[in-house]
Amino acid sequence: MRILIGAVAATLLISTAAFAGQTEGLIKEIDKDTLTLTLDDGKSYKLNAETDIEALKPGMDIVIAYDETNGENVITDMQLPDSGSAE
Repeated sequence: MRILIGAVAATLLISTAAFAGQTEGLIKEIDKDTLTLTLDDGKSYKLNAETDIEALKPGMDIVIAYDETNGENVITDMQLPDSGSAE
């Protein structure tokens, strides 16, 4: 019985873990109200409150590291190749 409880607990922990990923592309749109950035491939990423949104402009090339949490791609780090880190 203890093994079954341990297996169930481990499965729950794994299913709620965040997925880390990385992508790059051109910024298509920045929504300042929802703190969301959309790339030219149509995928959206959630910015964190500390991000200098004014430094981001549509058409900029960007590299993003993100975690997939609760169905959202949440940016953990980003780099603008021409100007270094944006966070």
